[in-house]
Amino acid sequence: MAQEKTFEIAGQRLAAQTPAPGLYPVATPIGNLRDITLRALEILAGADLVLCEDTRHSARLFDAYGIRTPRTALHEHNERARIDSILDQIRDGKAIALVSDAGTPLLSDPGFPLVRAAREAGLDVFPVPGPSALLTALTGAGLPTDAFSFFGFLPPKTGQRTNALSPLANRPETLVFYESPRRLGAALADMAQAFGGDRQGVVALELTKRFERFEAGPLAELVERFAGDTKGEAVILVAGSDGGTPAVAGDWQAALAEAMAGQPLRAAVDEIAARFGLKRKQVYDAALAQKADS
Repeated sequence: MAQEKTFEIAGQRLAAQTPAPGLYPVATPIGNLRDITLRALEILAGADLVLCEDTRHSARLFDAYGIRTPRTALHEHNERARIDSILDQIRDGKAIALVSDAGTPLLSDPGFPLVRAAREAGLDVFPVPGPSALLTALTGAGLPTDAFSFFGFLPPKTGQRTNALSPLANRPETLVFYESPRRLGAALADMAQAFGGDRQGVVALELTKRFERFEAGPLAELVERFAGDTKGEAVILVAGSDGGTPAVAGDWQAALAEAMAGQPLRAAVDEIAARFGLKRKQVYDAALAQKADS
């Protein structure tokens, strides 16, 4: 006997119909489980199968709403190998949902190869919109939203990250990035160096959760605020360029020489590091080199 397809809201169990055959990328909450749409619940409960980035993570959502649909893992390590079998199931009349750990699938999450393959095969794809860390951060940051660019996660190493940021220095639109808590401080420092320490930025943390917060200010100040450990995935937003030229190495090194002429070395280093959003060790090493050459 086939299992009844239902979901539960506030103790009331509701029936879910099986959707039309196709692939359904479904947006799920990024923190607060109540940020799920009715349509998303109906699709997840009515689908024949749900593909999850991590089935254990998705279990919390499914348990909260009494959804019993079979789940299987689809992540960056197995996605390409599973595409053909998934498409065959859709051809056989199955409705298959796709969810990431949180938010809208494909935005820095698995799913793009599968959606592209389904489209190329002429199969239906039905996006089910909903929560997104990207859009949530934009609506609360107070930076312009008429134009923005999303760059996902930056490379983990400083050199690669700097190479990725440098070409963006003169972009006029708001820039949006995702970042892990352990690399947040380093990423902000590299942004301050690439864009200038005076450029306005916002760090959005723990979105929709109990300790949600937005920290705004010049990038140089944000570097100082997030120098230590941070909890929770972050969204970094940076104001677009106003047409000025970001500080380059020659600018801050000249300013360093001027600062050293009128105050002790350590005080000069602290001033320049804060003003230009640079790592203190980088400025300190440059100060020692200038002192040795003088």
